[in-house]
Amino acid sequence: MELSCIHHIAIIVSDYKRAKDFYVNKLGFGIIRENYRPQKEDWKLDLRVNEHTELEIFAPKNPPKRPSFPEACGLRHLAFYVKNIEAEVEELKSKGIECEPIRTDEFTHKKMTFFFDPDGLPLELHE
Repeated sequence: MELSCIHHIAIIVSDYKRAKDFYVNKLGFGIIRENYRPQKEDWKLDLRVNEHTELEIFAPKNPPKRPSFPEACGLRHLAFYVKNIEAEVEELKSKGIECEPIRTDEFTHKKMTFFFDPDGLPLELHE
């Protein structure tokens, strides 16, 4: 088996419009496809992270809440590589998104911080 990269990551959100604004307008991901699925009564939004990776946003009616924060089984957090963490934190701040204090990862010795999407999903910036 040859697994060379991650094709996509799927996230379930509680409010489609709020999530679309956050991921498209605030984080800057481009829209690939946006579809309403009448059989499931939900929206599916495919976003471009980079040339190889997509972020799928699913917005069903009344999704269950995350069981615990953030230590539930499954996705713990989603991390994005950045070249200049201070600049990215300032940009997020200018858009009304607060980040935790920047700290150094004890294993990689690189700078990192967390912020949260509208549903409280932890998102990480990592140099």
